[in-house]
Amino acid sequence: MDLLPSAHVDSFARDRLPAADRWPELRFDLDGLHYPDQLNCAGHLLDTAIAAYGPDRKCLISNAETWTYGDLDRHSDQIAHVLTAELGVVPGNRVLICGPNSPWTVACWFGVLKAGGVVVTVVPLLRSEEIATVAEIAQVSVALCAPGCDEQASLAGVAGMRVLTVGGKGPEDLVERCSRVAAGEFDTVRTSQDDVAMIAFTSGTTGRPKGCLHFHRDVLAIADTFAEHVLRARPDDVFTGSPPLGFTFGLGGLVIFPLHVGASTVLLERGSPEALLGAIEKHGVSVLFTAPTAYRAMLAMLESDSRSGDGDSSSGGSGEGGGDTRLSTLRRCVSAGEALPGETWRAWHAATGVKIIDGIGATELLHIFISAADDDIRPGSTGRPVPGWEAVILDAEGNPVPDGEPGLLAVRGPVGCRYLADERQSTYVRHGWNYTGDTYIRDADGYFWYQARSDDMIISSGYNIAGPEVENALLRHPSVLEAGVIGMPDADRGQLVTAFVVLRPEAATGEATVKELQEFVKARIAPYKYPRAVHFVPALPRTNTGKLQRFKLRDLL
Repeated sequence: MDLLPSAHVDSFARDRLPAADRWPELRFDLDGLHYPDQLNCAGHLLDTAIAAYGPDRKCLISNAETWTYGDLDRHSDQIAHVLTAELGVVPGNRVLICGPNSPWTVACWFGVLKAGGVVVTVVPLLRSEEIATVAEIAQVSVALCAPGCDEQASLAGVAGMRVLTVGGKGPEDLVERCSRVAAGEFDTVRTSQDDVAMIAFTSGTTGRPKGCLHFHRDVLAIADTFAEHVLRARPDDVFTGSPPLGFTFGLGGLVIFPLHVGASTVLLERGSPEALLGAIEKHGVSVLFTAPTAYRAMLAMLESDSRSGDGDSSSGGSGEGGGDTRLSTLRRCVSAGEALPGETWRAWHAATGVKIIDGIGATELLHIFISAADDDIRPGSTGRPVPGWEAVILDAEGNPVPDGEPGLLAVRGPVGCRYLADERQSTYVRHGWNYTGDTYIRDADGYFWYQARSDDMIISSGYNIAGPEVENALLRHPSVLEAGVIGMPDADRGQLVTAFVVLRPEAATGEATVKELQEFVKARIAPYKYPRAVHFVPALPRTNTGKLQRFKLRDLL
């Protein structure tokens, strides 16, 4: 499709879009998916909410402070001013953001977009080597990092990338710089609706991350499909959740969706199950976003409290099934990141009265595209295509698979996969469809039932973890000769990162070596990726050509 004239002075992102014939087919059939040619999603979200509810409406809540919509608008303007007037950022430059779920992290996201920049978000757990890879692929010019993250970004040593702390000490800190900027000193850049707003990185099975290019209109499209038609949020809702803002699940659920309707969101720097339960009770949370692992952990806590007499489950919750009074304000619970078992859904409903909205999304497609809510839910099923999206089950040649038989999930809608100068585009996009890498069955009623990942990706506790990346980290240990990593079924995490390791002859097996390898991996890649189970084996199964047969690793147990 033809692109509109760009407002980007730096054309890096647009120049690296896939060729038009390698794009998936985009669908804009749904009402509400047509946007003005000139669109800045950050300005649109804030301006719309402030026009409807005023600048004093509560917006972002953290343990340290509460911001109104006016506060977020003012601080993001200040950040945009600092970026452009003091740091020389021009429209189209890439700016990396690394920080916890906090008001200032959100303000950085809005500020970069207001300045016409392209946001590159990463999670705070990334190590310097991982940050370096992302920054080099995206050719990042400025990194805005919370204290702690700035050290990892500086250690990355990316040429030409300037690192600023956000909330640290000294006159060079971004927050301090903003305090010297008067309100009203920045006019939002009038980007095109198809200017790149974000580069969201996802790990592939090779371990090298892929940059997914998303437009300004894409940011609004996920709100005008899933949030509008399935979640159905309200202006009086209070959101919270566990996913980091560096993941698109968290960005949508904790920033884009609440601000789209003028709601507020509670930002937790550590979204543990304990913290979620505390935030729900303290702030009267009505919309919760987290992974099945957290729902199971919270259920266990509720059951433990009930046995010990610490909780109060004497009266009903917000749904029809009754539940713990501490959760009585909940009305919407969303699960994604891994398949939601039917048993978990039923147990949560029995405990809280709330029907969990399951869904599948992808970084390539920005957010959820198959889901179901309320009476449309069938526990154990992911649901049906979200309005505005289509989904089919195809074989490897692109032919439809009969209902009831497993095949490859393929989807299309208003957002599509566009990798940044990556040959893997032709693997994800085929025949005009986005192939998600999941094996599904569609039943006769049009419901989709998850079967397994079709590639080597491990989904554990809602995190996408590339097995080969963990293997590469293990192989750097002097005692490791070979390594194979897969996901094994696990009741709590969905999948458990499991390593099969061939040690060098002089190395000793045993628990001490297991712990040594785990700590070694944690120090080199994000800690959540480390193998929680390590098995020492004499050899790994390989083909005649030496290729690792990961599907045979399970047979070694």
